[in-house]
Amino acid sequence: MHERRADLRFGMAESGVIINIIVNGEGRSISPRMTIDGLLRDIGLAGKAVAVEVNREIVPKNHHRIRIVEDGDQIELVTLVGGG
Repeated sequence: MHERRADLRFGMAESGVIINIIVNGEGRSISPRMTIDGLLRDIGLAGKAVAVEVNREIVPKNHHRIRIVEDGDQIELVTLVGGG
C-alpha cells in the first residue's frame, strides 16, 4: 500500500518509465524497482565498501539487495579512501 501511495504522489513512477532520485546532492534518473545493489552497480561501486543512507536513515549492507529505491529518495553514498 505504501508503494502505491508513493506512485500516486510522484506520478512518473506510476507510469513505470523512470524515477527521479538525488544521489550525493545530484539528480539522477533510474529504472523503477531498482535496488540499492542495482544502483551501486550502475554507479560503479558494486563490491566496494560503501555506507548507504536513504532519506537520512542508514541502510545496512544486508538490506542492499532488497531495499527498493523509490521516486524522490535522497541517497548519500560514502566510500572509504585509503592513503596517508
